[in-house]
Amino acid sequence: MTRAGHSDEVNLLVNVARVVSGFLVMAVSVAVFAVLCVLLLPWRSLRIRVCNVFGHLTGRAVLWLAGAEVPAGMRAQMDPTFPAIYVSNHSSPMDIFVGIWLAPLGTVGVAKKEVVWYPFFGQLYAISGHLRLDRQNRASAIEAMRGATEVIRRHGLGVWIWPEGTRSRDGRLLPFKKGFAHLALATRLPIVPVVVTGAHRSWRKGTLAVSSTRIGIRVLPPISTVDWTEERLDEHIASVRQRFLEVLPADQLPLPASGEKLVANG
Repeated sequence: MTRAGHSDEVNLLVNVARVVSGFLVMAVSVAVFAVLCVLLLPWRSLRIRVCNVFGHLTGRAVLWLAGAEVPAGMRAQMDPTFPAIYVSNHSSPMDIFVGIWLAPLGTVGVAKKEVVWYPFFGQLYAISGHLRLDRQNRASAIEAMRGATEVIRRHGLGVWIWPEGTRSRDGRLLPFKKGFAHLALATRLPIVPVVVTGAHRSWRKGTLAVSSTRIGIRVLPPISTVDWTEERLDEHIASVRQRFLEVLPADQLPLPASGEKLVANG
């Protein structure tokens, strides 16, 4: 066997070990936290916080098993910003683990309804009290957002949302949907952009190939929504997205054909 062939075999074994280990960690931790969530079914706020603890432990463990290097001290940067609407770009399944690891205690997640089909994680999400949206049904999505507003106000929660609405195939930033802005109008919570870079190289869409990658994370200063208005909603959304455009690297910016003014970081 050639050296290159041997290296490929080793890489394959390492990749399989990472994926299997990640699934085992998820399976065991989900089993424990699912029991807790069932016991706490009458108390949605407590279920959400219990699942935040699950995310803090499991998210970091999976990132480590996947060989993802992340900046130190990120959790310490997040907690002082709570409560807020945390918006982050989405280019890899790794973003989910980044999000659940970083989300401060008391942060409710917003995901598409299909999340329940994700092995282990989806089943816990379904009973956790976090929010699921049917993005194909606008009326249903709007009603879910209204319900979310009531829950957020009543329990003093924050929100984590991926405003692109779907995962980017190549890591480049997609247009933002309006859900997070409507939540901001209803709750007047500040918006905290969380910019993730390099995750698209760690776990590419449509594959189970996981690569050791340095994932960058930047928590940008909060954006006040106190003066936001419905009439200027598109402008507000564009201003939040511009924060991402100003710090994303060139390979994660939208292609210039979109007509946007793009500023690559560095």
